[in-house]
Amino acid sequence: MRQRVITAVVALALFLPVIYFDFGGVSVALLGAAMAVVGVYELFRMKGLAMLSFEGVLSALGAVLLVLPEGWFLFLPEGTDRFMLFYLVVMLLLGISVISKNTYTIDEAAFPVIVSLYVGVGFQNFVSARVESLIILCFGLFVVWATDIGAYMFGRHYGQRKLWPDISPNKTIEGAAGGILSAVVVAFFYLLVFPGNDYFGHGTFVMLLLTIIFSVVGQFGDLVESAIKRHYGVKDSGNILPGHGGILDRFDSLLFVFPIMHLLGVF
Repeated sequence: MRQRVITAVVALALFLPVIYFDFGGVSVALLGAAMAVVGVYELFRMKGLAMLSFEGVLSALGAVLLVLPEGWFLFLPEGTDRFMLFYLVVMLLLGISVISKNTYTIDEAAFPVIVSLYVGVGFQNFVSARVESLIILCFGLFVVWATDIGAYMFGRHYGQRKLWPDISPNKTIEGAAGGILSAVVVAFFYLLVFPGNDYFGHGTFVMLLLTIIFSVVGQFGDLVESAIKRHYGVKDSGNILPGHGGILDRFDSLLFVFPIMHLLGVF
């Protein structure tokens, strides 16, 4: 616990100034791109693949292309978006099957593509939320953090029925419900300060209803990461954050929540 607290304090001391000031509109984008590359590395590591390989480099490149704002790609012809660049990465990965005389198959090419999309689109929406406003980004962060803390506390004190024992044996239905309740309470007070009609694409009441969806989606994202780790037989996605695991261990919920926030018109 001491190690977890120290890591959390140090990480927040580095993380919060970056997202608060977003120096020149560059720092959050670079942070998102860096975390995406680490996420790609962690997934390749779990699968037992080398990051410093042709497909590993392409997967990391694809994730970065998805994360960085389109305004950064000044060399693109007008009307061309980043997804066309990403598709070039897909074409190159599929092309390995020809170069390798089909010893590298389309099934193997699918893994780096899915990895790029998973972490790339997730962190892209994290960056996009900050571009829209700090208030929106913090709303997403607070909902996810409140869900995590609430689920842990309620599950520890009241948890009886397992939520999904085959995937995550320690999670309980009571904990999940407590996480949703905690997220709604935190969102309610947040929206008192920053009313939905003024700062979000929806009114306050609708935002509270959406908070339930975001909390559920965040917990599902956590379960997805647990399923991936269980499939590969690892406890943590990485060890970059002592006591907490890897980047994906800390951002698995956010990778699901921010795209859904965007999809539902919050930013």
